[in-house]
Amino acid sequence: MWATLGVSFVAIGLVGAVLPVLPTTPFLILAAACFARSSPRLEAWLLHHRRFGPLLRDWRRHQVIPPRAKRLACGGMTVGYGFFWFTTGPGWPLATAVAALMLTGAGYVLSRPSRPPPPTAPP
Repeated sequence: MWATLGVSFVAIGLVGAVLPVLPTTPFLILAAACFARSSPRLEAWLLHHRRFGPLLRDWRRHQVIPPRAKRLACGGMTVGYGFFWFTTGPGWPLATAVAALMLTGAGYVLSRPSRPPPPTAPP
């Protein structure tokens, strides 16, 4: 079950890599967590992936989101909200609820550190 969920999250994450309104990293973080419970080989593959591995390792160690990823996430949320607004013409209650949800997500992303803490000197 965990491996199936992990593969599903990787697939959704890859779709998110090409669609600006769907995030990539949260799905890959979930996939890594699923693989940690089911397949050390798939977990290692994901954590050592050329493009996504460094982001996932930094998240796992320090819950760090790099500045570029923060900009892309907030930009994607903005584009997604604009697309939602102009294509559906929502009423004020729905528009406000969706904005609140996206602002909560953006607030979380922006509240994470941008860089790992500096290494400490051994005693």
